[in-house]
Amino acid sequence: MEMYIPSEYEVIRDDKKCNVCRVCERQCANAVHSYDAKLGKMLADSAKCVNCHRCVCLCPTHALKIVKSDDIYKADANWTAQTINEVYKQANSGGVLLSSMGNPQPLPVFWDKILVNASQVTNPPIDPLREPMETQLYLGKRRTKAERDVNGRLKDTLAPQLRLNMPILFSAMSYGSISYNAHESLARAAEELGIYYNTGEGGLHKDFYKYGKNTIVQVASGRFGVFKEYLESAAAIEIKMGQGAKPGIGGHLPGAKITEDVSLTRMIPRGVDAISPAPHHDIYSIEDLRQLVYSLKEATEYKKPILVKIAAVHNVAAIASGIARSGADIIAIDGCRGGTGAAPTRIRDNVGIPIELALAEVDQRLREEGIRDEVSLIAGGSVRSSSDVVKAIALGADACYIGTAALLALGCHLCRSCHQGNCNWGIATQKPELVKRLDPDVGAQRLVNLLTAWNHEIQEMMGGMGINSIEALRGNRLMLRGVGLTDTELKILGIKYAGESL
Repeated sequence: MEMYIPSEYEVIRDDKKCNVCRVCERQCANAVHSYDAKLGKMLADSAKCVNCHRCVCLCPTHALKIVKSDDIYKADANWTAQTINEVYKQANSGGVLLSSMGNPQPLPVFWDKILVNASQVTNPPIDPLREPMETQLYLGKRRTKAERDVNGRLKDTLAPQLRLNMPILFSAMSYGSISYNAHESLARAAEELGIYYNTGEGGLHKDFYKYGKNTIVQVASGRFGVFKEYLESAAAIEIKMGQGAKPGIGGHLPGAKITEDVSLTRMIPRGVDAISPAPHHDIYSIEDLRQLVYSLKEATEYKKPILVKIAAVHNVAAIASGIARSGADIIAIDGCRGGTGAAPTRIRDNVGIPIELALAEVDQRLREEGIRDEVSLIAGGSVRSSSDVVKAIALGADACYIGTAALLALGCHLCRSCHQGNCNWGIATQKPELVKRLDPDVGAQRLVNLLTAWNHEIQEMMGGMGINSIEALRGNRLMLRGVGLTDTELKILGIKYAGESL
């Protein structure tokens, strides 16, 4: 006999407003709503509700709302309802708990404890409406010697670079984890914005090769969908060593999401869970990583930058130092609040460190070793707004990856059920009837709108600091101040407390 687990949410319907149009029934992929012909009214099975708000948004009479259920256990500060429910679930099934999206636990959000300094008199602010503000940047190795040919002309010895119109990229989200339409929205938006999107570890659908100039392809431990044409199609290649939501383990795409198209793209059997191993079985040292880096460079004639993505963990600075010496051009660091389509709950909620602390440590370590210009840094893992981007760059990043924010722009409601494949908004699903709910034209435009707005805000914040280029902001921690932070946190971040003079 399975233990009873109370519903997390309760669907409240105002029968006086409900006109029994049955829109909620048609729109809910979780079969929460149903029509009772005998009663002539709509019913709801709250136990199936994931709080995606699709029914609430589309109800023409505003007859629905979803609230936290008051069917709870006796109050206990140690044994919370969530903890008890998780014990019951594992006792019922004997399985590992899976979760989606980023860590929801009440950890400190350091972005919110960092303030941006402003200029006023001696270093006057800059008006971005009337003066040029440079948010364009390049990612790749910067250190190069000035060399001349026999005729005295400068040789171009600069390593391959990625040119971005703003310091933001769309982070890795694989086809399979998210839908075809979601991928198309990201690709089209990246092309229009002059930035890049990342395929994740699921290969690249043949329809999206045309966006190659704005695509970063990923090589993960499972090597899903990796072959010569795939590598050659992109602007850059990312080796995925780790992911912020699940450091130390590999990827997992439930078999229900491995449709025919996903199967062909990933080059794996249909309907079988795609589980990539925790380590790359050919990488057990920096020397092994270096061999893969140069193998990929050799395979693409040294024309593409090579990124290495790592999770933010306690020794991330030492790891980044080794990667910088491996020949990689760019290091992407993913913090513990980074999103995921599926991860063991215990890993997602208990492993890794925040991106703010990891980024500051890495930037400082590379500067101390005199190799900061050997690589560019991309920070990711719950970058939520333009101010987070500005703070990340001031802490040492060259640019930021955004994932969850991009999905929110596409309509995601953070219902955290991506791994079930029933996304009512057409994003984290492979079911055709659900995928079509996301219009790529609308999705791409919403992403363009979001990042256009962020870019304007970045320029305004830079102007307020008296800075007119992203390059002048990079690693400029004098422009940051902390509030509510301990001495240790301030030391790691490399910033002073608010009100403290130079």
